[in-house]
Amino acid sequence: MSAFPYFPHTAEDIRQMLERIGVSSLEDLYSDVPADFLYKGEYDLPDAKSEQEVRDWFEKLAALNPKLKVFVGAGSYDHYSPAVIPNLLSRSEFLTAYTPYQCEISQGTLRYIFEYQSMICNLTGMDVSNASMYDGPTAAAEAMRMAVACAKKKNTVLVSKGLLPNVLQVIGTYAKYYGTTLKEIALDGGQTSLESLKALLAEGDVAGAIVPLLNRYGIIEDHTGFADALHEAGAVLAEYCDPSALAVLKSPAEWGADIAVGDGQSLGIPMTYGGPSVGFMACRKDHMRKLPGRIVGQTVDGEGRRSFVLTLQAREQHIRREKATSNICSNESLMALYVTIYLSLMGPQGMKEVNEKSYAGAHYLYEQLLKTGKFEPVFDKPFLKEFVLKPLVDLDELQKKLYSAGFFAGLKTEEGYASFCVTEKRSKEEIDTLIHEILR
Repeated sequence: MSAFPYFPHTAEDIRQMLERIGVSSLEDLYSDVPADFLYKGEYDLPDAKSEQEVRDWFEKLAALNPKLKVFVGAGSYDHYSPAVIPNLLSRSEFLTAYTPYQCEISQGTLRYIFEYQSMICNLTGMDVSNASMYDGPTAAAEAMRMAVACAKKKNTVLVSKGLLPNVLQVIGTYAKYYGTTLKEIALDGGQTSLESLKALLAEGDVAGAIVPLLNRYGIIEDHTGFADALHEAGAVLAEYCDPSALAVLKSPAEWGADIAVGDGQSLGIPMTYGGPSVGFMACRKDHMRKLPGRIVGQTVDGEGRRSFVLTLQAREQHIRREKATSNICSNESLMALYVTIYLSLMGPQGMKEVNEKSYAGAHYLYEQLLKTGKFEPVFDKPFLKEFVLKPLVDLDELQKKLYSAGFFAGLKTEEGYASFCVTEKRSKEEIDTLIHEILR
């Protein structure tokens, strides 16, 4: 037996493995490493702790994290998350194999991915959705790749300057290593310019464009004419969306988009200091075979019972690499389940109420901030829950002041604007307290 019962290999197992590869000891495996690089001392490891001591240690560590009232968005939103979700996540029927290739033993995983895809299609108006992706920025980058694959022989993708900075950065990284040309669509009055789009299309070689439905300033963009202009040029339109807002806004399908992508974090996933998140991607049926990742479909088994299988897998593990749409290899399945449960619990009416309360709170804060005399308007455009103002005071100092008072607010943009966001979790009392601290 091994000295450690949780180690699977016995001394005899190790002896046989060493003999098989022709060495006499474990140390021989490091014979190519210069002796000066091998550590010969004793490791400074702490003594073992009891379960309660470990819990106490982690509680002290967690207490170092500041607990602030969040009045910032920028792609990560402090929406309410029903308390029942963590319990439903751990139900045994969902704890099937990681990769659901064997449908006989993976019905739990396959079913919730199917339901996730169905809900994403309902929100976006698209015909088909793939299994979840890493996050919003990588989903946007995959949309860039998909646009090139759909257009054929065109290698330029247009990206709006109104996209979130981190989304633009990830798209730029993908473009660099795939050899795709990116051109930026200018903004007009804070939103993506149709005239700039048309001017870039006139230059030719455009495979598609990626534009935000809610942009980096929180503005609800008007995409009238975008799809027509792109389709006339033989290009596709991809919209980057906040899926929570799709419960009340015009869907990508209604705007004539071919692809819809975004980050599902706003669907109740806690911010948790930056992750994990989940990316979504959906498209029209015409482009289904260019969709990266997996698609789960519904069928019946030999006894006529409803069942689920992987129906389309266009990634490089399954077909020749040069023919693959993408080499993205994993999906954020646990977070897709989180989103599925959240949407099931909230329902259409609950999602509508989330947006109504966020809208009311954001517009109340907007008005109160202007009344302080410390800000002035930047754009005269419609917004839902997020907006920017021009600060008339030192924004860095104001941020520190609010931080000390327990608020994370007034995020500084590249232009020096102050960005604010209000979700349904923020009460009128919290907003009034924030205003009081700004005036103090």
